[in-house]
Amino acid sequence: MAGIVTSPRAGESSPVVPKHLTEPRIVRGILIGAALLMVGIIIVLPLLTVITQALSKGWEAYLSALREPEALAALRLTLLTAAIAVPLNSLFGLAAAWALTKFRFRGKNVLVTLIDLPFAVSPVVSGLIYVLLFGAQSFIGPWLAAHNIKIIFAAPGIVLATMFVTFPFVARELIPLMESQGVQDEEAAVILGARGWRVFRKVTLPNIKWGLLYGMILCNARAMGEFGAVSVVSGHIRGETNTLPLHIEILYNEYQFAAAFAVASLLMLLAVATLIAKSLLEIRIAGGSRKHEH
Repeated sequence: MAGIVTSPRAGESSPVVPKHLTEPRIVRGILIGAALLMVGIIIVLPLLTVITQALSKGWEAYLSALREPEALAALRLTLLTAAIAVPLNSLFGLAAAWALTKFRFRGKNVLVTLIDLPFAVSPVVSGLIYVLLFGAQSFIGPWLAAHNIKIIFAAPGIVLATMFVTFPFVARELIPLMESQGVQDEEAAVILGARGWRVFRKVTLPNIKWGLLYGMILCNARAMGEFGAVSVVSGHIRGETNTLPLHIEILYNEYQFAAAFAVASLLMLLAVATLIAKSLLEIRIAGGSRKHEH
């Protein structure tokens, strides 16, 4: 395997990598070429296809597709869903990670299993579960209908389905981070007289803030791009319950290819913005780790 070569600091000589840790130049070239080829086929080529197809009828048609009322409604619903699901899942993930890593109690393994459950369940199945729970044929359906409360085929159902599929992201990002940090800082704060909320606000939260933001970014990316669970509970009502992925599907099925790719490019831009935020955060975390080591 190829060794990892780090950049030397000022005043230091370049590290010498033992020959047995390096691969022949031809092997490294083949591996790098294979990696670049896969990235080009799986990532770069589809992105270029989206851009070229979106602009196939010119900028005027492209902007017109984005200004359509149904596209704007889908964008608003997508952003609204993410704006609700991400903070709620972040609060839960923070509370769950704090409980699992800082306290001992019965049922910890059960809680961990429940957190991981959305990873094991198909999004379509999770959407169907909410239909069975809140649909017209469910045990609570008649009561909801009598009180004019709409969950399925309405925004609340979309938010619930999105929260389910994005449920683990923040917790799964924080749990290993908080386990590696241990409880020494909190114990020291308690010895000095701090209690409860003050310990969390002054000690725990500053130590995990970058991991929390990282988990929120991942959660937001999945929330905006979710299709399977949302498709089941939305009802595909134009201008009301269609998110951006569902609106793209409808346009494509109606052979409005340029408009479908135009809206897809908007979703792609949101994904790229999320990726840039993720990369900047990783750089910030890495910089903070190096300062902490010094």
